[in-house]
Amino acid sequence: MTNTENVIVCRCEEVTYGQLQSTIAEYNCSARELKLRTRAGMGFCGGRTCRMMIDRMIENANPDINSNETPLKYQPPVRAVTFGSVGESK
Repeated sequence: MTNTENVIVCRCEEVTYGQLQSTIAEYNCSARELKLRTRAGMGFCGGRTCRMMIDRMIENANPDINSNETPLKYQPPVRAVTFGSVGESK
């Protein structure tokens, strides 16, 4: 593997660029299918840190992919919430 292949794209699930590239090449998959096969974007942040990178990788590998494909969704929480704001009493 080259240095690029060892770069972690999804920090929450520790999925590397190389793993994503090989999965895309093997299955010619959509972003949703890539997420299901590798768990990238399914961690604590719900894809907020890696979703754009995953989308770009799919667009570069499959320029003819159906634009009507169901896009990846952000999972709750949509915004980061501090423990202080959660623990405040009313």
